[in-house]
Amino acid sequence: MPAIVREADQNAILAYLEFFTVRIRNPNTRSAYHHAVRAFFTWSHENGLTLSSVRPIHVATYIEMLTEIRQPQTVKLHLAAIRMLYDWFVIQQVVPSNPTSPVKGPRYSIRVGKTPVLTAAEARQLLDSIETDTLIGLRDRALISFMLYTFARVSAAVGVNIGDLFAEGGHTWVRLREKGGKDHVMPLHPELEADIGAYLGVVPTSVVNMPLFRAMDRRGGIFSGRRLDRRDAWAIVQRRRKASGLATHTTCHSFRASGITAFLENGGSIELASIMAAHSNTRTTSLYDRRTLIDQNTIKNILFDFL
Repeated sequence: MPAIVREADQNAILAYLEFFTVRIRNPNTRSAYHHAVRAFFTWSHENGLTLSSVRPIHVATYIEMLTEIRQPQTVKLHLAAIRMLYDWFVIQQVVPSNPTSPVKGPRYSIRVGKTPVLTAAEARQLLDSIETDTLIGLRDRALISFMLYTFARVSAAVGVNIGDLFAEGGHTWVRLREKGGKDHVMPLHPELEADIGAYLGVVPTSVVNMPLFRAMDRRGGIFSGRRLDRRDAWAIVQRRRKASGLATHTTCHSFRASGITAFLENGGSIELASIMAAHSNTRTTSLYDRRTLIDQNTIKNILFDFL
């Protein structure tokens, strides 16, 4: 807990704890907002401020300072976290007013996402580089294949249980729990179904609520009952990318963007891609449409040949 909160009264301490446990349900949002709030309160405490003495000019100064060292979207997130917490403080009568209300964040408009995207050849290079004669190899290939072919966010992918896989209409489907509590199902691509099948052939599948993607037991070289988390998945992706010799910077989210782009390249509609990605509207999905990147590469190659 930040010192500026600890030094306030008991009501402030309780309100702070309730904000992160009652008001915010998503663990990723909770983590990001807590980081943002702690940074602001650390700066405030170092400058001799208290919860009740923070004024709009202090918040504006902090945001201006942050704008010089952080990306606009990061600054907007920090401001949103601080504003939401002070709204809660006002409701809980910790402070009389919200000092962030008149403060404006940086202007920021995005038409194309910045998530690194793999081409079809690069995705194939990565998948084919993963060995299939070890337990870890089968798991890692299945995980990466899963994120690529289902468009699932990494949190949804590692959150899948054995029982979320089911057969219907002659196809295998998976039930996903996406951001914002959205539940939806996706059919397994034939290659993904093969990768999942090979992986499930070496792990116990009798317990339906057992995590699909599990960590290894370091002592016995077998899978433990612990679910992989998004940090584990990130480490797997980085290790496999380096081993494959892939030069493109790759994150777990790259597979979501790569899958959506490939789907659209092959004639899929933006409306259907939005449903498959569990987006609220097609504007969000369009940020993952990186077909323009391919056009830019074509222009670059022509230009370089010309010069």
